[in-house]
Amino acid sequence: MGTNTTHITVTGNLTRDPEAGYTASGAFFARFSIAVTPRKFDQQSNQWTDGETTFWDTTAWRALGEHIAESLTKGDRVIATGTVRTHRWQDEKTKEPRSRVVLELEDIGPSLTWATATVNKATRSAGAPRANGASHDPWADGPTDGWAPAKAAASDDNPPF
Repeated sequence: MGTNTTHITVTGNLTRDPEAGYTASGAFFARFSIAVTPRKFDQQSNQWTDGETTFWDTTAWRALGEHIAESLTKGDRVIATGTVRTHRWQDEKTKEPRSRVVLELEDIGPSLTWATATVNKATRSAGAPRANGASHDPWADGPTDGWAPAKAAASDDNPPF
């Protein structure tokens, strides 16, 4: 990792179920968004107030991605840590430069502040096919959710967005 690497930890809620797939080279990934909303106590009103929500697009690879796809769903509160990466591309129509900041996960787990969890040790090896045999890249025809430029390439171990 380079000296310009930024590591962060966020606590928030999944905004949707994780989307999962394979890159063209066969690397499994899961992607989703985490909403982080700070709360503070306003002593004048004697109430809790929400601050501005930040949405973190996230990517997880191989076994971690598989475990996320099998374990987490929309609304789950999580604690996630990873590396902040900026993905850059050129808009095909306008030719304008575009970018998006993504949190590439190193670890994630459920927050136990308002929930309980049962931990099951994984026995499947990293990169093993999913139980349903899925091997089709669901984004091979390009992203449909606005996460990336149209016709995003999946030629290496980068997610197709």
